[in-house]
Amino acid sequence: MQKMPQWADVFLIPVISLLIATFLSGLVILAIGENPIEAVKIMITGSLASTYGWGYTLYYATNFMFTGLAVSVAFHARLFNIGGEGQAALGGLGVALVCLSFDWPHWTLALPAAIVGGAIFGAAWAAIPAYLQARRGSHIVITTIMFNFIGAALLNYLLVNVMRPQGAMDPASARFPDGASLPTFQDMAGIFGVTMFRGAPVNVTFFIAVLACFLVWLLIWRTRLGYEIRAYGHSETAAVYAGISPFKITMIAMLISGALAGMMAINNVMGEAERLVLNSVEGAGFIGIAVALMGRSHPLGVALAALLFGFLYQGGAELSLWSSIPRELIVVIQALVILFTGALDNMVRMPLEKAFLKFGKGGA
Repeated sequence: MQKMPQWADVFLIPVISLLIATFLSGLVILAIGENPIEAVKIMITGSLASTYGWGYTLYYATNFMFTGLAVSVAFHARLFNIGGEGQAALGGLGVALVCLSFDWPHWTLALPAAIVGGAIFGAAWAAIPAYLQARRGSHIVITTIMFNFIGAALLNYLLVNVMRPQGAMDPASARFPDGASLPTFQDMAGIFGVTMFRGAPVNVTFFIAVLACFLVWLLIWRTRLGYEIRAYGHSETAAVYAGISPFKITMIAMLISGALAGMMAINNVMGEAERLVLNSVEGAGFIGIAVALMGRSHPLGVALAALLFGFLYQGGAELSLWSSIPRELIVVIQALVILFTGALDNMVRMPLEKAFLKFGKGGA
């Protein structure tokens, strides 16, 4: 018998952890002499009270959905892929090469090619640590960390010495052709004669991220491969006894994980910057770890957690703009959310389990 129902594990524990993190964040704001209630109002108004704010919130959430899904797929195979930052950066290289290779006549042709390019480059960057783990026993955490730095150095070299246009000063690629420009929500609203999301970078990639959530759910819970991934993650010994190859699962899970991280570049490289720039990932690979932890590695939970962190990112930008509270404080809030949903998960889980057992409410 389970110690507590599944809804409590999936919903109640993250909510309580979030409330604790919010309370402690309020204390930090008080400690620097600011009003936490006013700070929350500014964050909500700046990120949710207008289509402009929603546009940025959904833009950030799109990035976090991809990286959160990437971490989640690896988690199910008991692999801690923290190389999403490097895989997303190399995915950006793949997207840029695809977009710059042709004078695309329309975005509907460029987008599928960019998806393939970003996914292949992200998967390729994840394949090397996966192979080292599967064949050499090199710990996936260490190798994926190192590949983040190697990927950043490689991208820096290429942008400075290879891809930078003649006469340009900044380390960035040439702008993509007009046919590779993705429609924004503002463009889509304009078709119906509505003025919404003006100036916000959220674009059609948001729908691809939502589709990716559904496809990952389908893969993990409705296919034989997904069953093998979960079985291997729960017990390697039992999986091997059942004829499941550890090498196969490690490689496939990491390839899918890297591909999902690489696809993030469709949003920030192709959809927003429309060229490849340094530091285009902006920490989204690491935020994906928190998103996966908070979402319990379930695509629906990942989507909701991505929206929360999108709110924190956009709300933090508004907070630093309209108050004397530094933007760095949002990093503190994010750290508290990560701390309580990840490292201190048992601090909330264990009392709840005892409460459900005591009052006889545990069940399947």
